[in-house]
Amino acid sequence: MADLSKTQAPAEIPEGDEGYQRGLNSRTVQMIAIGGAIGTGLFYGAGGAIEKAGPALILAYALAGLAIFIVMRALGELLIYRPISGGISEYADEFIGRFAGFSQGWTYWAVWTTTCMAEITVAGTYVNYWWPAVPVWVTALTALAVLFGANLISVRLFGQAEFWFSAIKVTAILGMIIVGIGVLLPIAGLGPEVGPSVTNLWNDGGFFATGFTNALLSLQIVMFAYVGVELVGVTAGEAENPRVTLRKAINSVPFRIGIFYVGALLVILSVRGWRNFEEGQSPFVAVFQYIGIPGAAGLVNFILLTAALSSCNSGIYSTGRMLRSLSQQGDAPAQLDRLSSRKVPVVGIVLSAAVMIIGVIVNVVDEEHAFNYITSVSTVGIIVVWGTILVCHMVYRRRVAAGLLPASDYRVPGAPFTTWAALAFLAMVFVLLFFSEGGRIALIVGAVWFALVGIGYFIWSRSQSAPTAA
Repeated sequence: MADLSKTQAPAEIPEGDEGYQRGLNSRTVQMIAIGGAIGTGLFYGAGGAIEKAGPALILAYALAGLAIFIVMRALGELLIYRPISGGISEYADEFIGRFAGFSQGWTYWAVWTTTCMAEITVAGTYVNYWWPAVPVWVTALTALAVLFGANLISVRLFGQAEFWFSAIKVTAILGMIIVGIGVLLPIAGLGPEVGPSVTNLWNDGGFFATGFTNALLSLQIVMFAYVGVELVGVTAGEAENPRVTLRKAINSVPFRIGIFYVGALLVILSVRGWRNFEEGQSPFVAVFQYIGIPGAAGLVNFILLTAALSSCNSGIYSTGRMLRSLSQQGDAPAQLDRLSSRKVPVVGIVLSAAVMIIGVIVNVVDEEHAFNYITSVSTVGIIVVWGTILVCHMVYRRRVAAGLLPASDYRVPGAPFTTWAALAFLAMVFVLLFFSEGGRIALIVGAVWFALVGIGYFIWSRSQSAPTAA
């Protein structure tokens, strides 16, 4: 017999979100969406990506951004159908099966856990700009402790803090773009007398200066830079009027990608030739140092530190909510369902922060390569999660066509062709991981992770179905 729960329209506030405060307004959700995505991958990882791909990195960001937009529209259509904070896991359970819900929930938790490890790693690098003698792991541990405490506060206060964090990041990028354009025109004599020019995009070896293959291989870092765009799905359980709020946030994705990713890189690579950037150096700091504005590099470095902490803050927020959702689905211990008096999933946050200490240990063992190893692992997980969102959307549309579910008025443009194209793109990126050392390590770790998830699901399912003693 068919599961009737899959053929009924959901309530406005699903049962799984009971207990949360709807303390995130539209403005806050949109800024959280921006802040979650603008972090280490763009501000820090872009340096190594430019070194690898040259000017063609701009095209890589644009193509990846197009695929991510389709993923977000697919998630948006599902969220309008049924807004719930554990959406990714809940939808996988509903449209694919129990194991999919279990594995995707835990995988998304792992994605944000490793992302936070990367953020606290690079936070230590930014602090070294002022205090080179401070070990990266000391900064990482301190940052994690502060953000852990902040996430035990009410969601409304978290939202306001994240709003201003995000505002700082947005202002920084827009400021860099404006100053960069001023240098290129030039305006008011900003910057060096020679060097900055849009011809830097093609006059040093061509647009594909390092080869088409290297441009493809840069997608590992590029995809990591987009981790967080789906964070709006986690806010569904605490957003005011989620069907309206989430629609606005997702509709802003193309603008965010065009300005904050593609636009910023266009200016950066025009102001300085691609050969002037390298792994381990923020291209934003490098550009301001090159322009020669007094104190600008230090200010930008502070903003980049804020960006890393902000993104990690969003990550701790999402991991706590995902663990609670898994608990309510019966895929995690019941203790993780507990809310504090402030309506915060305190047990989930404590567990997540404890696991993130692994990032501190990685920094102690191999500080030089810590960032790349951690980001490559996160990339594997997020590709699987994004792919699952697309598959869930396809199944949802088929059930709508069969009259089993209500249709959403917020649809993916060009579906199903665009969803298949986005899925193929994600599969290509996954295959490309085989061709880099960090990618191969990530694939090995990813294989071990999914094997553990499979074993965990088997053991957990057996324990839950076992009869209790009388």
